[in-house]
Amino acid sequence: MSVSPSLNPHVSVDCVIFGFSKETLRLLLIKRTVPNSLTELDDSYYALPGDLVRDNENLDEAAARVLKELTGLSGIFLQQFQAFGDPMRITKAKDRAWLQGVRQDPDARVITVAYMALIDSNKVQIEPGSFSKEAVWLPISEVPELGFDHNDISEGALMALREKVQIQPIAFELLPEKFTMSDLQTLYETILERDLDKRNFRRKMLNSGVITALPEKQHGVSNKPARYYVFNRNLVENGGLGFVNLKMEGSFTMFS
Repeated sequence: MSVSPSLNPHVSVDCVIFGFSKETLRLLLIKRTVPNSLTELDDSYYALPGDLVRDNENLDEAAARVLKELTGLSGIFLQQFQAFGDPMRITKAKDRAWLQGVRQDPDARVITVAYMALIDSNKVQIEPGSFSKEAVWLPISEVPELGFDHNDISEGALMALREKVQIQPIAFELLPEKFTMSDLQTLYETILERDLDKRNFRRKMLNSGVITALPEKQHGVSNKPARYYVFNRNLVENGGLGFVNLKMEGSFTMFS
């Protein structure tokens, strides 16, 4: 299999796609399509979704293309967070074997630009891409050894996510359109890996203006039904809310 002339053999994008379900932060991984000649590569060859950059597209367009091909979605949260260019990033034997089967120049040094994406994993119909035969959601605690330096990339994305959710209202991208305050706090606690004071969290969120209470409450629950909330996306995106540093007593800096 040769590389299309429209692909730059030295620059790629890789996407770290986070989802959240069953109170667990998850990562979307692919199983690489393995040529028949590479019998030494088994079905456990997981990697991040990505591709070489086409000559007629910029980096953002390349990352959006990879996401669109895999999830069928466009216009979702997608943000560049780091570039990876270690000369040794493609030297593992398994990676070398795969490259020799799918790349015209397997020895070419490839610098990859990494993107972080946040989506509601419960509403996505995954479609494996051209270089993948299967895509799976795995809890971040169960991510196996990945191809190339993709473990380093995914860990870098997780660190970036933990920093950004404290100063920007991006965590809402992982939730359904309506959610309870408990859902929201569980999401933050899962990402940050620490407990947050319930009363303080609720007060800061309501005072921030990024959420609005709905008249609707939960149905069919054994305990007291909780109220639903929605994210004020238009207000945030149109600049109606500024960002200031607020200390959540003993917890984290949060947006307002």
